[in-house]
Amino acid sequence: WGLLFLFTCSMLRITRSVLAPRLTAVAAHRMSIVARHIDSAENNESTKFEFTPENMVKVKEIIARYPENCEQSAIMPLLDLAQRQNGGWLPLNAMRAVAKIVDVPFVRVAETATFYTMYNRQPIGKHFVQVCTTTPCMLRGAYDVLDACKKNLGIAPGETTKDKQFTLLEVECLGACVNAPMLQIGDDYFEDLTPASTEKLLNDLRAGKKLKVGPQTHRRNCEGPLGKTSLKGEVRGPYATTV
Repeated sequence: WGLLFLFTCSMLRITRSVLAPRLTAVAAHRMSIVARHIDSAENNESTKFEFTPENMVKVKEIIARYPENCEQSAIMPLLDLAQRQNGGWLPLNAMRAVAKIVDVPFVRVAETATFYTMYNRQPIGKHFVQVCTTTPCMLRGAYDVLDACKKNLGIAPGETTKDKQFTLLEVECLGACVNAPMLQIGDDYFEDLTPASTEKLLNDLRAGKKLKVGPQTHRRNCEGPLGKTSLKGEVRGPYATTV
């Protein structure tokens, strides 16, 4: 048991020495995300925001999904709608607009927008590149993918290119572990990446070419490396919808 304890301690020290710089950088960026608002030229009390007439129709549709007097349940989808209208980020007055619509104090909306990292409270580039570096992706080469992004774009995580075309971010699990390593651009997932396929992806995006969404290999969706190996015949009932 003594030898096992010493071996475990040694492995923990090695792991800490390898991951500490990465984790420290991620933690620092996370702190910058949840920090209190600081006025900037792009985002301050005078930054205007109003839902467009088209989106006001969607606002009413979203609120109608919830029972009467439960309009505050619509805060998250309304923030997403506001963010999409505003080029991928939320100014202060977008949050105020949502608070007014659902009739809650501004702080209720602000605490939602600062808690969930899906909401961006500062301007981002046209293409929002989010690289997952959680354990399954990390074991499959996520940091090589991230380094390829940094090299290709010339920026570090949390930064935007000078031409405002790309913003790069290192994020937690995006839920596509079986296709690791992967990244997200906008609403699309790009999976089974290598440094070479990552650079090709970014170059194609920069050139305006149509991208192949999903696995960047021969794999179909999330099938195993040998393809479909079971349930090859006709699928017979009973089915859940008829039971």
